[in-house]
Amino acid sequence: MKRAARSADPYRDTNVIDERAPRVNQAVVGAVSLLAVVTGWWWLFALLTLQLALGLTLGRRWCLACVAYFELVQPRIGEGRLEDARPPRFANIVGLAVLGAATLASAAGLGTLGAALGLLVAALALLAAATGFCAGCSAYKIGYRLTGRRFVSCPLPPG
Repeated sequence: MKRAARSADPYRDTNVIDERAPRVNQAVVGAVSLLAVVTGWWWLFALLTLQLALGLTLGRRWCLACVAYFELVQPRIGEGRLEDARPPRFANIVGLAVLGAATLASAAGLGTLGAALGLLVAALALLAAATGFCAGCSAYKIGYRLTGRRFVSCPLPPG
């Protein structure tokens, strides 16, 4: 199968991202978080926390949902519209913090708090995956406005 030409390399052009890639990651995070809440398998929160931490610190090649999207899905459906990667990255940082807190709460025997935090992540991630509304991305843009700066999306890589 011939791979369609990409206007941005998903692993090197980290200032932009295919708009569909974060939605795939949100669907995975939301589904696994919901599974953890329903089953009580709090260790799934720890795995998600680790996965987000690896992707954020070492790059998209370490994000399993990202690699699945860029290597399995995108070549078949083509590259979507490119968007600024900073808001989804911020949303991942928030998700990492909340899932980390859910892990710690659950490990400390505070199962109800851990489940509530996990359910919050599941709800927001699944909402973003289903509708495209990302609360973390919106918070990032609002943060810009509150600091007196105008959010300007980074330029697309040269063609």
